[in-house]
Amino acid sequence: MPHYKLIYFNMRGRAEIIRYLFAYLDIQYEDHRISQDDWPTVKQTVPFGKIPILEVDGVPLHQSLAIGRFLAREAGLAGKTELEQCQVDAIIDTLDDFMSRFPWAEKKKDIKDQMFNELLTHDAPSLLQDLDLYLGKKDWFVGNSVTWADFYWDICSTTLLVLKNDLLDKHPKLVALRKNVQSIPVISDWIKQRPETRM
Repeated sequence: MPHYKLIYFNMRGRAEIIRYLFAYLDIQYEDHRISQDDWPTVKQTVPFGKIPILEVDGVPLHQSLAIGRFLAREAGLAGKTELEQCQVDAIIDTLDDFMSRFPWAEKKKDIKDQMFNELLTHDAPSLLQDLDLYLGKKDWFVGNSVTWADFYWDICSTTLLVLKNDLLDKHPKLVALRKNVQSIPVISDWIKQRPETRM
């Protein structure tokens, strides 16, 4: 079994999809959480100066979604066919496109608040409507069993609900999908034991 070391901040953020997949696979890994104070030093040592990084027997892998695809294939969560894999990737990329629009690193509070408010009140409703329609009457986004797209929805929506707690009030099917993911025993266990962080 390879030795896995995940390097990220003490937050869910972009590393949480990797942690979900490790939980699902029941694979032990080093969850190395660095402080913001240590980041300037660490930044000089990692590929492209960005985290998360997953070291596999010392080999550094970067880009959270590339790492996610790597682990999802191992977990059987990437989609059962090539067509399903494309559908899964499309949902993940759609969610990631939206989450990446938030100015997480903006230092000026008034600008940051204005941009967050704009995204949550004007842009999020159309995304949620599209996701709702895509899900339809199914239990999962793609096919008839869970994929890592469902995991990513749970992770992204958890953050969105921190920012706006009534965001899913008009979308009971998307809430039900969250519950489906969180009721998977290994995911439920991880959620209970993970460090409490706002994001």
